[in-house]
Amino acid sequence: MQKLLDEHRVMTVATNRPDGWPQATTVGYANEGLTLYFMCGLNSQKANNLARDDRVSLTIDHDTDQLMAITGLSMAGHAQPVTDPADGEKILRIVKLQQGLRPYRPRHLRGECVIQSVRAMNVTSVAISARCNHPHRACRTDHVLRGAGGKVRVWPLR
Repeated sequence: MQKLLDEHRVMTVATNRPDGWPQATTVGYANEGLTLYFMCGLNSQKANNLARDDRVSLTIDHDTDQLMAITGLSMAGHAQPVTDPADGEKILRIVKLQQGLRPYRPRHLRGECVIQSVRAMNVTSVAISARCNHPHRACRTDHVLRGAGGKVRVWPLR
């Protein structure tokens, strides 16, 4: 699971719109373990959605020319804006290292965008394989639930 997070830099994040419909958007991300960071415009629909309801669902996967070789993660969590400038600078260093971005003055510190931090509460890794016995050949390899107190439990799915 951690390997997949570390190998990819693009995810789809879904927020809840005011009318109740989900809004899914593709964004770049950086991570520290199961904590993910992404940026969005300060006055964007995504930022407004998160200010009203911080729950998110997200997926991380990749294109493959072999349909039966799909692997990915589905996660749920709560997004929180990063407000401490020192934390923001640290996260931007992580983004630069992981995404290879050139140095720049962080726009979020000038009020133009915000860094969101998502701690995974619920993670499911999915692998589709021709070797699976499931009729639809989707094998969920594991499921992580972060319960009260931040403890992580791994649940095998059969």
